[in-house]
Amino acid sequence: MDVPHEINLLVQEIQRLGSKNADGQTSVKFGVLFNDDRCANIFEALVGTLKAAKKKKVVAFQGELLLQGVHDNVDIVLLQE
Repeated sequence: MDVPHEINLLVQEIQRLGSKNADGQTSVKFGVLFNDDRCANIFEALVGTLKAAKKKKVVAFQGELLLQGVHDNVDIVLLQE
């Protein structure tokens, strides 16, 4: 898996699906990202890509691991456009 490439694709998808929050940053709910057909086709391991992006400070979200259903309303905030 080409992690930098996957993170770049993730940024593009967050920009496509998200909207600007009060701070002017792009954010999207995890459930929206997880349930999007295009994202499902692009990412084999969306949660792993999100975790790698968080580690590199490209995105921010509450918690360490996001699970479908349980964390659908968690905001994923893009730190680097």
